Amino acid sequence: MSYDTSSLKDLVEFMAKSLVDHPDAVEVTEIAGEQTTVVELKVAKEDLGKVIGKQGRTARSMRTILNAASTKLHKRSVLEIVE
Repeated sequence: MSYDTSSLKDLVEFMAKSLVDHPDAVEVTEIAGEQTTVVELKVAKEDLGKVIGKQGRTARSMRTILNAASTKLHKRSVLEIVE
């Protein structure tokens, strides 16, 4: 099975849509740098708390999963949650 960086974008999109009340408002943008890929996640304002979680636990978990997937692809990626 071959992987590409768009699978990272799909992964973040899947996780976010599973958490929020307004899955159609989820937007994921990928900005590929030379060494690091930045994955930007934008959700509806009222869903922001669900994606971040208590004390940022949900966001941290999403970053951990993204990190594991990136490592498998031999890439480095960062998850940014934008308002």
